[in-house]
Amino acid sequence: MISDEELIDLATNARRWAHAPYSNFSVGAALLSSDGRVFTGCNVENSTYGLSMCAERVAIFKAISEGAQEISRVAVVTDHDHIAPPCGCCRQMIWEFSTSDTEVVLANLSGDTRKYQITELLPEAFDERYLEGVG
Repeated sequence: MISDEELIDLATNARRWAHAPYSNFSVGAALLSSDGRVFTGCNVENSTYGLSMCAERVAIFKAISEGAQEISRVAVVTDHDHIAPPCGCCRQMIWEFSTSDTEVVLANLSGDTRKYQITELLPEAFDERYLEGVG
């Protein structure tokens, strides 16, 4: 089993590839799928901000496109004085492919870390329960 520290190291390495010329806020993510594979991602910005993609979603899209079905744990690394949590969109995407006990490990380059369950970061998530009987 991969440790939190190893997952943070992989996210830190992925962060090096971030394309963040507009925000100068480089982010790296590494996720562990329930089948034991690891997928990484970095944020990729675009001058038309709406086309930008967060590191967490890059890693999730890579995982799903490679056949992973569930996220066990995800690490997100930024270079900021404060630990930066995933944005709302990324929290929803993590929820979509997680279980209630999926861990989200947050870290910065100074070595500060925090760990949350996805249910703590998104306590009232929108999911398939709200779509039952619709359509």
